[in-house]
Amino acid sequence: MAMELRVEAPQTQIVLHEDKQYYPDAEDVFGPGVEALVQEEDTQPLTEPIVAPITERKFQVDESAQLPDTMYTKEFLVDLLGHPNMVRNIALGGHLHHGKTALLDVLVAATHSWPEWDAATPIATPTTKMRQPNERAFGYTDVHRLERQRGIGLKSMPMSLVAQNTKGKSYALNIMDTPGHANFIDEVAAALRLADGVVVVVDAVEGVMSGTERVIRAAVREGLGITLVINKVDRLILELKLPPEDAYIKLKHTVEEVNNTIATCPHTDASMRVSPELGNVCFASASFGWCFSLESFAARYVDTWQMPVAPKELARRLWGDVYYHAERRTFMRRRAPDGKQAVRSFVHFVLEPLYKIFAQVVGEDEPQLRTTLNALGIRLRKADYAMNARDLLRRVLCHFFGPPTGLVDMCVAHIKSPAANARAKTEHLYTGQMDGATAVAMRTCDADGPLVVSVAKQYPSSDASQFYVLGRIFSGHISVGQKVRVLGEAYAPGDDEDMALATVSDAWVYCSRYRIPVSGLGAGSWVLLSGVDASIAKTATI
Repeated sequence: MAMELRVEAPQTQIVLHEDKQYYPDAEDVFGPGVEALVQEEDTQPLTEPIVAPITERKFQVDESAQLPDTMYTKEFLVDLLGHPNMVRNIALGGHLHHGKTALLDVLVAATHSWPEWDAATPIATPTTKMRQPNERAFGYTDVHRLERQRGIGLKSMPMSLVAQNTKGKSYALNIMDTPGHANFIDEVAAALRLADGVVVVVDAVEGVMSGTERVIRAAVREGLGITLVINKVDRLILELKLPPEDAYIKLKHTVEEVNNTIATCPHTDASMRVSPELGNVCFASASFGWCFSLESFAARYVDTWQMPVAPKELARRLWGDVYYHAERRTFMRRRAPDGKQAVRSFVHFVLEPLYKIFAQVVGEDEPQLRTTLNALGIRLRKADYAMNARDLLRRVLCHFFGPPTGLVDMCVAHIKSPAANARAKTEHLYTGQMDGATAVAMRTCDADGPLVVSVAKQYPSSDASQFYVLGRIFSGHISVGQKVRVLGEAYAPGDDEDMALATVSDAWVYCSRYRIPVSGLGAGSWVLLSGVDASIAKTATI
């Protein structure tokens, strides 16, 4: 049988152009049942982007529409700002994540109604901070959304409040919270131009770091008073688990590190030394809501036990090589021959009671803990004892230490008021003639003299539609509707090229999350202005 060969002829038929298929159809790609829409190029205007960007009209927290409740009236704060001797202009500085913002949160929580802070769990690291479900609980000055996402401060933010010292006297505190990252040292420099003193915050475990040294050197260059807050003392107890004597050695070493850094700066002397017995050092645990100085701690002993001694005299014996003999009930500079019974005074009166409170709260059940707290005068609700250990510990310590009056005492005593520091500040910053009427008014912080406002920072509005300028009033009085001259950085007497005329449209006291509107403010205060920013690039003089 012959084999049949079948040869297929090549397809040479003609295919029309409209019938050709170079690419698969949408149905072939996505499958049947999928609706495919084809949009011609000219159906969308050129002014509209193909992929619209995500627009947020609010970039930062702004509570100005409804001012928060405070322990004082807003009018009282504004009135205090009119008395320069009752004002302290302070900059908070230190290394990254050493607790500057958290320390300011303690002051805010003591003077503001802030239920989110009261109900939040204490934190120790920025990692857990970013995991907090309630972002309003921490970082009162972290108002920008990027600061909340990254867990660090990106710019200096002011906070004005009224705080009381140990004796119950009220002072107006203008506090500038500065970033700790090395990339934002310019924000620190701007804050120091407005301040009369610096509160250096140091982690009790990490000690002096590179950011701490930068802040100290910048403060010395500006001629500002330096005070110290050793923060995160709880880490010595909960993390390192150091015995009280070793914890004292660690704290003393931190103080010595700061003094050594100050001594390496040019133009320093012994008067700039910091030490707890001098009153310019505080101990704090901002995450647990407490801060004290030796004098405020001694005042608690004097009030509780009705001791016939002044708190300042007792505080002088609570630091250094001073020992307390419990049986003899006396202080001594050296250990007794039977040295086992003589304990260092700071360990005996401060650290051991603090360690006992930590141990009781963490380790004891409710009946035993309730008895201990009642003996200390601390009354808690039944529901408080059901909280976890960290929440209960902060609740107990906040009741035990109370408001941070020791911090206020330190700032009042060791940071000069705007009136007392006006001469040094003027001679350091003012480049005009020192014998003129303007310079004389600036050196005396005269509210009736010529108006001079040093602008150091600009802040955007919450919707980023305009800028507000923050400045310090060196002399004179500024009011809403006042016409002023804005002198730029390149201004020189006789050359008005870098000068512009402007009208102040609004004035506020800036408190980070909210602004208090005012009709005007006098010399020594910080003021936030609107309507004068058109010709300002970075800094200016009004």
